[in-house]
Amino acid sequence: MKKIEAIIKPFKLDEVKEALQEVGIQGLSVVEVKGFGRQKGHTELYRGAEYVVDFLPKVKLEIVIADDQVDAAIAAIIAAAKTDKIGDGKIFVSPVEQAIRIRTGETGDDAL
Repeated sequence: MKKIEAIIKPFKLDEVKEALQEVGIQGLSVVEVKGFGRQKGHTELYRGAEYVVDFLPKVKLEIVIADDQVDAAIAAIIAAAKTDKIGDGKIFVSPVEQAIRIRTGETGDDAL
């Protein structure tokens, strides 16, 4: 099993969710986050005063899936989230040692 964490632009969330559903990914968690990378924020004008916005709003998706679904999930996220502009986001993949469904006690891939 693998855990995919994807940081994407908020307005791309629905497209990414639909792309994942099309490749058979059923469950995901979504968290609203703020951060910056190479984008390094930007300046805004508010009531005549200029200020720096360091942390930009992003959305973090977390998906735990079977090993054989990883490549399809990554391809779907990239295709749906890409705008060809700075700040499109990142995808991180890490191993998951165990998953347990609380309601039934199922473990491993059965718990997904």
